[in-house]
Order: sequence, then structure tokens, then C-alpha cells
Amino acid sequence: MQTSWLKRCVAVVACAIGVYVVNAAGPDVDWQAGVTLNTGSESLAPYYIASLRGGTVTQQHSTLLHAGVAHEMDTTRRLSWGAGVEVWGGWTSSSAYSQYYFNYLYPMSPLSASHDEHPARVWVQQAWAEGKWRGVRLTLGAKHAASPLLTNDLTSGDLTRSGNARPMLGLAGGFVNFQTVPLTHGWLQVNGEVGYYKPGDDQWLEHHYNYYNHFITTGWWMNYKNFYFRSHPGKPLVATVGMQAACQFGGTTVTYVNGTATRRLEQNTNAEAFFKALIPGHGGAHQGDKVFYEGNHLGTWDVLLDYRLRSGAHVRAYCQKPWEDGSGIGLRNGFDGLWGVEWRAAQPGWLTGAVLEYLDLTNQGGPIHWAPADHESTIITTPVTGMDNYYNNYAFNGYQNRGMAIGTPMTRSPLYNRDGHLRFDHTVVRGLHVAVKGRLSSQLRYRFMGSWRRSWGTLEQPVPHIDATSLMLEATYTPTRVTGLECTAMMAIDRGKLLGNNAGALVGITYHGNFSASRKHKTP
Repeated sequence: MQTSWLKRCVAVVACAIGVYVVNAAGPDVDWQAGVTLNTGSESLAPYYIASLRGGTVTQQHSTLLHAGVAHEMDTTRRLSWGAGVEVWGGWTSSSAYSQYYFNYLYPMSPLSASHDEHPARVWVQQAWAEGKWRGVRLTLGAKHAASPLLTNDLTSGDLTRSGNARPMLGLAGGFVNFQTVPLTHGWLQVNGEVGYYKPGDDQWLEHHYNYYNHFITTGWWMNYKNFYFRSHPGKPLVATVGMQAACQFGGTTVTYVNGTATRRLEQNTNAEAFFKALIPGHGGAHQGDKVFYEGNHLGTWDVLLDYRLRSGAHVRAYCQKPWEDGSGIGLRNGFDGLWGVEWRAAQPGWLTGAVLEYLDLTNQGGPIHWAPADHESTIITTPVTGMDNYYNNYAFNGYQNRGMAIGTPMTRSPLYNRDGHLRFDHTVVRGLHVAVKGRLSSQLRYRFMGSWRRSWGTLEQPVPHIDATSLMLEATYTPTRVTGLECTAMMAIDRGKLLGNNAGALVGITYHGNFSASRKHKTP
């Protein structure tokens, strides 16, 4: 714990020095400070207050202060760099988590107990430094990253990287923007990135786990990569096609049976493990890795069509096809995916953007998985690669950071598992999501989001269908008389057994400013 806190302090100091050096050299530094308060009727915040906010607001009640400074990299220059830091802190209410785990495979402990948990009182949300040369960039630290294709303030959430969870500390490199392939005269462009990350959520996992049944994996790493092709962006119809891929690997897995630790496995974190996270390969400390692939690999095939109307408005249609293994990569998972259509206005107005999405995760390669290599002898030698169990894996906790889904929050994040289970309990899901935003005046903006979903649990542990309906209305006021001031008010409700009947509100006040320590920018 002390080591983790020391690393965070070092990151903050390093970024602060970096920002000061950049600032002293002349470029502008943006800064912001504010306060966010929320309240609700249940022990956790309503779905649309907690989701897609980088894991900052999750509890029933909270009073949080946040501040940050950043010098953004100038992407128009051949050589440029930037740095920044953002810190959050304050008071939040606690939620009770049980010290037992109950499902259809394991019995409930006869001696159940609970303990209260809450987020850290102070944490570093972002701390990063980056640089670019020509079209290539390198980023070090923890920086917020959301969907590479979807509109993040309207979508229900990218299936691979949505911005729902807290940023991880890591090192990533890639293209700055889409780059034109030589000799194609702009008709073919490419974009992509690859990075290695450390979530640093060991303390959260250790405090929320039930220590009764199943397992806990701490100290794990993550590799994330994407690669996209895009047609000529200057034409009315632009097509983007590519893939996202993520891998959890390394760490220590401890398995519990009826409250007793029965197995401890140190998974590989050597150079070979890092390479196999980038390019999947066999091997590893876990028996399953020797037959299949080392680590938990998942991702999506992404397709986006963007058509520009004569008015200047855009109509976009997109699909994300999820995969957890070879069957998903081979598109043998039926209609599973996120299917959406979006409208973007040419000019700001009462309707600036609108999104309608359909989410289907019910196929998952079929309900049967049979791997002959898992058994010493069998007369059935043909493998069946079904039961993909999205976001779950036999050797890793769910695809989450501090309880929040790294992919779409529509699957219900492990934070909601009050029994201390660290995996996703509801991934067999169908749902609809709608969102609109606009500007009612030069000072007042609004945003509305609504969703309905139905869950059947997981293919491994199915449950009778349960539903959830969530609604949110947000208003943002930016007075012209006070430049930089932004006031936000949000109301949200949940109805149904999946999330409970919850109602809550959030208000926030943030001031954005800019300064430079260079004397030539100072007024006399």
C-alpha cells in the first residue's frame, strides 16, 4: 500500500515539474478546478451517474474536489510534447460487501458477515507526459482514453475500451491521427496504437473479495492495441474498418474453497509473456495456457460508415463485433455486437447529436465448450469452442479496473456484486440505448440518455431474465459573464431488479483557466 502511494506521489511530482518546465518555456497551460456532489437512494450511484465517467463517481453520496493542469500537445507541429496531472479527493459514503459468495456451484457460508468499503479519499486520476515526432506519438503515465471510434458522450459504451473505468499507468505508442498510406493519394489511411498498462487495483480487489470461494488475481498487467484502415476522409462516404484487442496477463492467482486458500499460482511476467500478450501464443504457468493461449484475450471487430449530407450534417452507422477466442474472431457468435446509428448536426442547435444503439451479447459462440485436451481420455475428440463468457476468464478477474467495466457498462460492472464476486455476473444481455444532446441557448446545453436491458446471467450460470431501465437528464450552464465557469446538474433513475430502484442527482461546478509563467505573456 505504501509503495503504491509513493509511486503515485512520484508521478504527481514528475508531472508537476514537467508542466512547470513547459510553462516556463512559453506555451499555454490549461487548468481546471471544481467540486462535484451527488446523492442517491441506494448504496451506489444510479447507472448513468456512475457510468462512463472514468470511475470518479460511484457511491450513493459524495463530495469530491478535483483539480488539474495540462499542456496539450500541438498535433500540427512536427515536434511537440505535453504533460498533465489531475487529482480527485473528498468524502464518499460506503457500501457493504459480504464475506461470502453464493451461486449455483458453491454453497453459501453458514457464517456470513459484511464490511463497508469506499473509494480512496484522495487519488491521482491522471498523470502523464507525451511527445510526438511527425505522425508518431509516445505517452507515459495514466491518461484518460475512451473509444477510438464512438462518440463518448452519447454512446452506451465501447465494447473494448469505453472510458468507464479509471485510467491505468502505462506506456503506449502509435500514430497521432490517421496517416495517409504512401502512393494512395489519400484514398487509404491507417491509425493504430499499442500499449502496456498496470491497473494498480490490488488494494480494491483485496478489500472487496469475499475470500470464500472462486479466486482473486492481483498484480496483473494489460496490453491494449488497435489498428484501423480508413478511406478518403474528404469524400461524402468514409469507411473505417479495424480491430481492437486487449489482454490480461501476469499476476498472482489465489483460489479459495469454502474459505480456505487451496492454490496459489504465479503467472508469467517475463519478456516472453509480454510478447505473447502482444501476439497470442501458447505456454504459461497455468495448465490452460499450455493448450490454449496465454492470458485473457478479448476485443472487437469494428466497422464505421460515415456519410456527409449536403447540409454538412453527418449520418454514421457502426457495428462492434466482440470476440473472446477464435470462434468470435471467426464471427461464429451470431448477431452478437453493438449496432448503432448516429446523427451529427452541421451547426450547434437544439439538436446537435443523436444516437440509437442495439446491444446483443446472447450468443457468445453457443452454450457448449468442449476442449478434448482438458481431459485425459475421451471418445469425443472434436473441439467445440462455445461459451465465450464475455469479459470473464478462468485465470483472471473480470475485465475491470476497481470494479468498473473497462468495456461496456451495460453488462453490469463487478462493483455491483455485493457478494464479493470479482467477475461479471450478467453478460448474456440484450438492450437498447438512446441519447440526444443539443444547445438551447448560447449558455445552456442539455443531454438525455435512456436505456433498457434484459439479462440472463452468464452461460455458465444462467438466471431467469431480469431487466433494468435507466434514464438521465443533464443540463450544463456556461455563463458568458464569467468566462471559464461551467455548472452542471444531472438527474438519473434506475428501475428493475438488475440495478434496483434507484434515484439520484449530481451537481458540479468547474472553472477552466489558462496561464503562462513566461514573462512575455504577463501583463505589466
